[in-house]
Amino acid sequence: MTETRRSSSGLPRAGERGNARLKFLLVLALIGAALFVGSQYVPLAYNARAFESFMQDTVDNAAATDKNSAWVEQQLRRGFEDYGVPDDAAVTVGVNDTRMEASVQYSQTLSLVFTEYDYDFDRTVRSSSVVMGKK
Repeated sequence: MTETRRSSSGLPRAGERGNARLKFLLVLALIGAALFVGSQYVPLAYNARAFESFMQDTVDNAAATDKNSAWVEQQLRRGFEDYGVPDDAAVTVGVNDTRMEASVQYSQTLSLVFTEYDYDFDRTVRSSSVVMGKK
């Protein structure tokens, strides 16, 4: 039993054919896809940002306590598991213009249903205005 809606003039409304269900399902599918992609990407990006902060804290600590480059690299590698960094990440540490500098590069692949996305991390941090000793 279908009922046709009528305008105030008593005539059927033009363009109303019950397509709301299809539009609803399309919007629901798009929202679901966005949530899926976000659930894959957000944790990876969050861990990368947290690791960058960890890198900055480590070089600042090394500069303030007069630690050497080997100590910084060791501390960064210890943090790999905590921040989801792959073990084969490239770590470069040194002193540049009397400031400690650390670089980390790696790539991780996100498997999405129909495609893959390569998340590339390539960050360099320098110690704050703390001047290094003779190292």
